[in-house]
Amino acid sequence: MTNNTNRPFEAALPEGSRATSLLAGADFHDTWGVEAQTRGQSALGLFIQAAACTPHWVDVCMDLRNRAGALVGLKNLGRLASVSGSKPAEDYKAGERVSIFTVFENSFEEALIGDKDKHLDVFLSIHRAQDGENDRALVRVTTIVHVKNTLGRIYMLPVRPMHRLIAPAVLEAFNSHQA
Repeated sequence: MTNNTNRPFEAALPEGSRATSLLAGADFHDTWGVEAQTRGQSALGLFIQAAACTPHWVDVCMDLRNRAGALVGLKNLGRLASVSGSKPAEDYKAGERVSIFTVFENSFEEALIGDKDKHLDVFLSIHRAQDGENDRALVRVTTIVHVKNTLGRIYMLPVRPMHRLIAPAVLEAFNSHQA
């Protein structure tokens, strides 16, 4: 493992990630990692747990985004924490919604989720790399954004710096909950 503090850290895109093919032409991308107890959970299962642990202030930001976005025709995505834990992660199929995202691909080691509209294509890869025989894994979340028009570029102005706060905050809350 690469980080002994169990705190989120900026990381490299995992080798062999399905997200690699989405990087070409991206207007924004980053990867955050955290060493976590996996308890046998799939990548999407870990995302569902992380979304359920979303700090309240992040969902307040989502509420503000949804209200402001409605003024310029953006769809209401809801809250990140509004994920249901009642459906097993392995039952999610391409095209189904999980939290604020649509599932594109779902395997045990990596889930590719996101949202596409006329302004942006947003992709999230949740990738888990098991650490040998124990129940710990390096979990990496990669965000990739393709901007399609001027409104998308304007939208990204506040989102870009907020993402650098939100992504590690969600991972840290998730990891604290796992302890």
